[in-house]
Amino acid sequence: MANDEQSVLNHIGEVVEEEKELYAREDRSEEDNKRLKELQVELDQCWDLLRQRRALQEFGRDPEEAQIRSAETVEDYEN
Repeated sequence: MANDEQSVLNHIGEVVEEEKELYAREDRSEEDNKRLKELQVELDQCWDLLRQRRALQEFGRDPEEAQIRSAETVEDYEN
């Protein structure tokens, strides 16, 4: 995934569309449920990347310094 803000936003839109399609299925398979969990983590990573970019820019730093963090990192924010 590209790191610039518009690319991140575009990717979020694509992931959300796939997520909607999976949630709309009447009889989701185990594979569908697994994919939904993967998409949720991916969305968390994308939103985290976007927040990083915006924070860096706000404080006069290069938003390109933002990095995609591991699933473990972004998922542990709640804990």
